[in-house]
Amino acid sequence: MGGATNITVPVVSKIYCFSSQTTLMVRRRPRLVNGGGFVVMNSNQNLVFKVDGCGILGIKGELILRDGDGAPILFIRKKGGVVQALSAHNRWNSYLMDYEEPSKLVFSLREPKLRLLTKNSIKISNDTDGKNKDWSFEVKGSFIKRACTINDRRGNVVAQVGLKEMVANKDFYHVVVQPGYDQAFVIGVIAILDNIHGESTRC
Repeated sequence: MGGATNITVPVVSKIYCFSSQTTLMVRRRPRLVNGGGFVVMNSNQNLVFKVDGCGILGIKGELILRDGDGAPILFIRKKGGVVQALSAHNRWNSYLMDYEEPSKLVFSLREPKLRLLTKNSIKISNDTDGKNKDWSFEVKGSFIKRACTINDRRGNVVAQVGLKEMVANKDFYHVVVQPGYDQAFVIGVIAILDNIHGESTRC
């Protein structure tokens, strides 16, 4: 059992994989005051991630995940074009930031346009060429209700989103990331879910 915590599953980078379970607190920023998006704190109340969306970047369907010091980690963009318009899914691509510019594709998320079809859950692929239609992770449950999980292909829970006890406010919620999984990847997925559901990262 002890060996399980030594397994790391990096998607963005192994530097964001920790050997113990981590609880992160997400707090949405007011659109009118500082452009929206959200910040992520650890249990010591230290800022570990920040997400900028349309209110700051000024472009719909684009997000930037930053570390606690403000350095960009991921550039996330909703794919457009005629092919995408005709597809049954919306696709979001997430790229590593290299010298302030998007570089390598690290994961893509497929969101079914008809979410009423329960079998069409949100799937995430971490292939690097973007051509593989297979998936490695999926989102289950309701992000709007702050009751969802990110699971791997074997059904293991990677991270769980929930409301903080005693706080009846969806602007402040927690994300529990299991040992060995990539926290930057998890927050990148949550940034996309936030945008899909028209929350803090949308204009």
